[in-house]
Amino acid sequence: MIHGMIRALALGAALLVSAPAMAQALPGQLAPAFALTDLAGKPVRLADFRGRYVVLEWTNPSCPFVQKHYVSGNLQALQKRYTAGGVAWLVVNSTAANHSEFLQAAQQAAWLDKQGAAPTATMLDPDGKVGRAYGARTTPHMYVIDPNGKLIYAGAIDDKRSANPADVKTAKNYVAQVLDEARAGKPVSTASTPAYGCSVKYAD
Repeated sequence: MIHGMIRALALGAALLVSAPAMAQALPGQLAPAFALTDLAGKPVRLADFRGRYVVLEWTNPSCPFVQKHYVSGNLQALQKRYTAGGVAWLVVNSTAANHSEFLQAAQQAAWLDKQGAAPTATMLDPDGKVGRAYGARTTPHMYVIDPNGKLIYAGAIDDKRSANPADVKTAKNYVAQVLDEARAGKPVSTASTPAYGCSVKYAD
């Protein structure tokens, strides 16, 4: 019996070693290319936005941390402020189609409309290919890409790691800081931070 347990543990260890690790898109590297369809079925490619700053926002409306930033109006304000200045703001939901929190395109669109959101486009990524390519682990998980297609920020939306909407008022917003610095021709002072929020509900 002991030998059987040892063999089982060894097999488990081998499986852990051989399991593919999630990729991680790092600041300073080219952002992984992708092509998805938006909630209306229109093709959206990252390459379509070359020459513009791009923000990627990973979302899941069931997540209290996502709700924090929409209940407070924080994400809507950021979307409107920066898209008005030519930034492309892309929302991605990588929740697996077989998960209880999965939303159909019409449901995701209705939720965003109810919040008064204003992204450039919103896409579902139910097989998780895009989320895994970026290493998106939480909702929200934020990425900023420069006009040359290089990733210049990856991480949390701000420094208040809570689900309390009131904390938005006193938080340092990393996404706004990065966009303001980069668009002014200044070096990005904070290129990465640990993201916080709910885990992305990937397909197995």
